[in-house]
Amino acid sequence: MLSLVVLSASFLLLWAGRVVFNVWKLRKSVGSSPVDYLLLGYGCIPAIVFIPAWRYIAFGKSYQLRWKHKIFHELKTDVYPLISILSPAQNYTVQIADVNAAKEVTTYRSRFPKPMEFYRHLTFYGKNIVAAEGDDWKKYRKVCAPAFNDRNNKLVWEAAIRIMDDLFRDVWEHKDEVEVPHIVDTTVLIALFVIGEAGFGEKLTWKNDVVAPPGFKYTVKEALHVVSRHLIYKVILPNWAYKLSKSLADIDLAFKEMGMYMQEMIRERSTGEKSSGRHDLMTALVENNVTLPADDPNRLTDQELMGNVFIFMLAGHETAAHTLGFAFAFLALYPEEQKKLYDHIKSVIPEGHTPTYEDMPKLTRCLAFINETLRHFPPIIELPKKAQEDTVLHTTNHYGEKVSVPIPKGGCISVNIPATHHNPKYWDDCDSFNPDRFLGEWPREAFLSYSAGPRSCLGRKFFETEAIAVLTSTLLQYEVFLKEEPQFAHETFEQRKARILNVKCEVADPDI
Repeated sequence: MLSLVVLSASFLLLWAGRVVFNVWKLRKSVGSSPVDYLLLGYGCIPAIVFIPAWRYIAFGKSYQLRWKHKIFHELKTDVYPLISILSPAQNYTVQIADVNAAKEVTTYRSRFPKPMEFYRHLTFYGKNIVAAEGDDWKKYRKVCAPAFNDRNNKLVWEAAIRIMDDLFRDVWEHKDEVEVPHIVDTTVLIALFVIGEAGFGEKLTWKNDVVAPPGFKYTVKEALHVVSRHLIYKVILPNWAYKLSKSLADIDLAFKEMGMYMQEMIRERSTGEKSSGRHDLMTALVENNVTLPADDPNRLTDQELMGNVFIFMLAGHETAAHTLGFAFAFLALYPEEQKKLYDHIKSVIPEGHTPTYEDMPKLTRCLAFINETLRHFPPIIELPKKAQEDTVLHTTNHYGEKVSVPIPKGGCISVNIPATHHNPKYWDDCDSFNPDRFLGEWPREAFLSYSAGPRSCLGRKFFETEAIAVLTSTLLQYEVFLKEEPQFAHETFEQRKARILNVKCEVADPDI
């Protein structure tokens, strides 16, 4: 027994000594650059999911949104190495909130590719533009990029206006006042219906008057909704886990049926049954693909088409829904900004007229409001990269001194988007909500909500069109305000704001 205790203690001391030595070696390799430390770091999923944010211990959920630029400010630099003491994945990660450094790692894709191991879980329908690098990424972009065109954007606008009109008539029944307990429950459906029509060519409605076809449990609308809301299960669970409960089995079935729906949509468009005159993303994607010769290496397989359509559905649904939810929250929290936006919309849209796609370029304050919402709550909180070779990032600290940060081959890099969006070097009064900052000259390279460099988001105009149409339609009909609740009567404005804007992070990636 004593021998076992001695052996265990010796092993523990040896392990602890090795950890200390590795940390010392990493710290020495950095030289004079400021360093931050974390006990449970990158790759430690329990520390991210279950442990609250605790300085030097664990990131916790949504740490980038909670800490923003705080750590960079403490270290007096916008590029620093983070040494994770106990990390199963990566002990050394360079954190970036500097525009020039971010531009370097997002522009030079061969030197700083995406860490593909982070994206393998997004290929269950097929390879796609998000989970690809190099020649595969070029191939997917060649076919996918032309699908996002002005004809599709016009379809997005018309779909969004129709969907909002149907909401006001069929659900809210044109009531003078409507109570919405949780706004994201509504924006999730708005975004679902928009991506259904403009993405898949499926006109979805607020009425539940459609039944699933023979052999299916779910309609397209239901399958889309289940798949987008429960993606995290597909990411983390092995296939056998779906047999453990009926709810998990139903989720698995929704994924399978969504795959069958997509296969049929691709077949119909490939054969010309449902393609003439349609401008949805799937039709454009399939038509772009079939114009390539059958033996062209750039031609996508049906599995690759499915994989890319699914990625667009994911980005166009959940991320759009939550950004719209935050936008409505900001409208309610800042009535003076809502009044400015309403007056602006009324100055563009004549009384009694339905907003048209041609009105969109004039609705500049709507876009500014959306951009300011995205600055505070970007749909993705970091751009992960990996160094393909030993390299050094050069920057200037907050004292104006030059700093060099080494990155070993294989080292991880994280462009911290909330920190960049709250860096006072680029944004005046960065913690305030001020859409006016986007109406004049503004630091475009410090706005990373749609990623940056060659992999910037293909669907940017798609979402901007949807969001402007939704905000415009809503404010022409309703004023948005928070319901007064007695249990929260004691709150200060900052307390109310923190409660309303409480967030959690999900799977998303506009870096395509």
